[in-house]
Amino acid sequence: MTAIVLVDYTAMAGVIGGGGLGDLAIRYGYQRFQTDVMVVTVVLLLILVQALQMTGDRLVARYSRR
Repeated sequence: MTAIVLVDYTAMAGVIGGGGLGDLAIRYGYQRFQTDVMVVTVVLLLILVQALQMTGDRLVARYSRR
């Protein structure tokens, strides 16, 4: 959960000038009307969050004592 929140915060920090994938999506994709760059960065963020979520779910299922 913490890793997903950190990815979210770094993407939001990029929107306000903090760098990272959010900055790339806003600066090159949105402001320069390069929709392909924006779509690729959004898809990368989605894949990253989904991979973190699946990994966390598997770890919980494996080490949970229920």
